[in-house]
Amino acid sequence: MSGLEIHRGDAPLIVAFPHTGTDIPPDIEARLIDPWRARKDCDWWIDQLYAFVRDMGATTVRTTMSRTVIDVNRDPSGASLYPGQATTELCTTTTFDGEPLYRHGWAPDETEISHRRTVWFDPYHAALEAEIARLKAVHDTVVLYDAHSIRSNVPRLFDGELPQFNIGTNNDTTCDPALSEAVKSVCEQSSFSHVLNGRFKGGWTTRHYGQPLIGVHAIQMELACRGYMDESSTVDFDNWPTPFDADRARAVQTQLSHIIAAVLVFAARN
Repeated sequence: MSGLEIHRGDAPLIVAFPHTGTDIPPDIEARLIDPWRARKDCDWWIDQLYAFVRDMGATTVRTTMSRTVIDVNRDPSGASLYPGQATTELCTTTTFDGEPLYRHGWAPDETEISHRRTVWFDPYHAALEAEIARLKAVHDTVVLYDAHSIRSNVPRLFDGELPQFNIGTNNDTTCDPALSEAVKSVCEQSSFSHVLNGRFKGGWTTRHYGQPLIGVHAIQMELACRGYMDESSTVDFDNWPTPFDADRARAVQTQLSHIIAAVLVFAARN
């Protein structure tokens, strides 16, 4: 029921995939306006893009459940992570573009939201907590790297085209500034656009687990999808998602491998 996929490594690094899942239970899917729409905002192919991290010793934690079922990167209390800005809820009722997901009268109520949290949200975070504890028992420093992606242009969420690499540390409260600077430095040496703590400063996972004073550092990376798949100016059933493009992805993967290497160097030195 939990929809978890866990690969255990020995390096002081956990790479989390909260939004790559597409599973929607039949009883929930039957209440949706459009199952394709409910999966549109998936972080498409991100777990495939980061498959190399296992060879670098990283632990990976992934939920197979769609963010439409429950968003494991939202504050479980329902509080907004970005007050005053458009965002989606713990059990989202709209797409990033503001389109409704549920048929009239079928959106989840508080009782159902609580149930979904128990069945899918809590096991995901119990897994993260267990892996942090396991690695912290043998390493002084552990890094939680939260891996995300989003379409390059989503006018409801941000203006213009998103940079390719979006590093989030909630203004350096979730990790030692040396870690964010190390990741930023790798990005600066590439030809790709990047920003530190821009529109995406880190979701609930980054903010909740990042406790640098006790040696647990958290950082989020939001990638623009154009780095590894084709993007159209309009997104509809006929053209989204496009396939993972290995040739297009190669340059981004090279930069990501340098970023992960820099994260591991930071962890080894602290």
